[in-house]
Formats: sequence, C-alpha cells, structure tokens
Amino acid sequence: MGNGESHGLNRIWRCPFSAEERNILDKIFGSMSGSTSSAKGGKATQKQVTLAMLKFTKNLIIAVIQLLQVEDMLRGWSLEKTSDPTIGTLRLTNILISQLKSKDGQHLVADELQNEECGQHELKDWMYTVSLISTFLHIFVAMGLRITNSESQGEVFSTKHLLPKCVGIKYTGVFTIFDIPSIMYLNAYLPSEHQHKWQLLFSSQFHGASFTRFCSLTLHKGPTLLIVKDSDSYVFGGYASHSWDARPQFQGDNKCFLFTLSPRLGIYTCTGYNDHYMYLNHGQQTMPNGLGMGGQLYYFGLWIDSNYGEGHSKAKPKCTTYNSPQLSAQEHFMIDTLEVWSVGNPPDDQLPQPKSVLDSEPEAQALLHMIGKIRMSDGLRDPSEDDGEE
Repeated sequence: MGNGESHGLNRIWRCPFSAEERNILDKIFGSMSGSTSSAKGGKATQKQVTLAMLKFTKNLIIAVIQLLQVEDMLRGWSLEKTSDPTIGTLRLTNILISQLKSKDGQHLVADELQNEECGQHELKDWMYTVSLISTFLHIFVAMGLRITNSESQGEVFSTKHLLPKCVGIKYTGVFTIFDIPSIMYLNAYLPSEHQHKWQLLFSSQFHGASFTRFCSLTLHKGPTLLIVKDSDSYVFGGYASHSWDARPQFQGDNKCFLFTLSPRLGIYTCTGYNDHYMYLNHGQQTMPNGLGMGGQLYYFGLWIDSNYGEGHSKAKPKCTTYNSPQLSAQEHFMIDTLEVWSVGNPPDDQLPQPKSVLDSEPEAQALLHMIGKIRMSDGLRDPSEDDGEE
C-alpha cells in the first residue's frame, strides 16, 4: 500500500444515507459482524469476518460495474476496450479491506485479517468513512435495490467522481492498459476538478514507438496521467499536476504523485524532501534526455528515456521525492505499452476551435440551407465524443 491511501479513500461521502438505506445496510453489516447471530458479545469469529468482508467487498465492486454497464453509465469506457476487470477487482478489494480497522485502531492487511478481531462498530465506521465503499453502497442501494433518498439521488446517479468521462478511444482501435476498478481507484486521488474527464493524448499502440511523437502530443496539455506497462507486465505511472514543458529543470508541485496498478495498487505522494516532481528534456547533450518523476538526475523514481522503449525506476530504499519503492519489475525496464491521458478540462489555449468558419456563423449556415446548398465537409467529420457531456 502506498503512503497516500488515506488521502484519497477516506474522503467522507458528501450525501448521508437515508434512514431506509441505513436500515438495510445495518442489517447487512450486522450479519457480517455477528450481531444477528449467536456469536458471543455480538462478534463474529475472526474467520467469519474475514470471509464475509472479502466476499462482500469483491461482490459489491462486481455488482456496481455490472449495474453501470447495464444502465449505460460507464461514461465512454467499455469492458471490451479496457483490461480484464477480474484481477483489478481483487486488488481494489484488498486496498479497501486495508482501510478497515481492528479493535485497537490499526489498519488491517487482507492477508492478516484472520488474526484480527473486528466488530460491528469497526465495520460501520469503515462503511461510512471510506469514500469508495460509501459510493459503491449508494449506487448498489439506489440502482440495484431501487431504494434511495430523493435528496441524494442526483449525487448518486452522477458518477463523474467515480468514473471520469473517457474521450479518445471510442472511434479507434486502442485497447487501454487501464481496467475499470483501477480507474475508479486512481480517480479518487485526483483533485476534484480533474475527476470528470480523461482524454487519451498518446498511446504507443496507436501513435507508435517514438519519443518525438510522444512529446509533440503531450506537451502543454494541462495535468496528465502517464501509465506504463513494462515487459514483465508491471503497470505503473505518475500524475503530473502541471503541463509538461521541455526544459532542463524540474517542474510541477506537491500535488504530483506516483502509482502502481499491477501487481498491486499503490499511491505514493510527495514527502517534502525535495521539489523534483517532474522533469522533461529533449535534444540536449549535457543533461538527461527523457521524462522523469521524483528522485535525482540519472536516478529517477520513474524515468522514460528519449531512446524510446527504455526506462528505469530507481529506489534504494525509496524514492526521495515520493517515498515510492521500485515501480517496475526490474530496475531498468523495457516498455511494452505507454499511454498519456489529460485529466479535467484542457488549458484555455488548447480548447477546440471551430472546424469551419461556418461553424461559428449560424446565419451563413441558414442561408445555405435556404438555397438548397450543403457543405461538402458535412458527413466527413468524426462524431464528437464531447457531445452529450454530462
């Protein structure tokens, strides 16, 4: 688990459960903690709690994804163009379980849950304070059981803080590294203004293995997520809070972080030790050429070399900037797939411009229709993925 887990997962849900919802959930959690059984003192056995919590959390995540798919609320993401959610569900289950506290107030590790005692009070505290659990439960109760508080219904059915709108892969052959549970997990750590939309800027599958091409598509695009899959199938990356700019100095701020998605989930936030958040340089002989996050020159927490296809993650014992371990399977890794996603709205100077002078002149369009003329470009444009923005 990373050093920033409580930052993203423990944001208290902004809409309280209704009395009816709480009654249903109390019964569910009461049965798991043993308060409705003959267990002494209202406590289930350690093994019962372990099995019940792991199974319940995993099934809750699966149910929410299925509900969102059935209701067409995946916001542009599809199970066909994302990685298999099965493994991601198990990893997210373990992360959420790790936020459950034992009687002595310590966070639990899923593998060690059998050795800890956990009762109804701890379960309720976990349910109402871990934001993803609260969100999942709201969606499950509202959409699955069709019971919801009318005052919170708008918040429940607006899933933009759970899943960002996906832009950039619908009309392409791109198959993203992300799986749905990992997207939900990662989105919880982004600033709220960057949670509503992710747009694909670069994919090595689609744009090719070129650092020059990579730079041309990612510079000056606002905050971004960089995600790498190495040749050993480890998946990791970083959140850049500022636009990338090619210059031989460090940039960014303490909102940046590194993360891992496979073989485990983890978020690694800034330590305050230094300000080496982001680095990108290209075409100079005297300084490292490539993209880096954290650490020192030639010793980055995450490094993508300008000699495309190579990188490193050096952390002995930890990256000084982000307190992250080695992210990749090997210290020096080979890239299998690389993606960059912009998050939130683009900078003002990157906003889309009208594709035709007539697009900004509705009167001229009306005159053409009156005389029976049509624009030759009509019908040749790709459908806009921004249509129907929530």
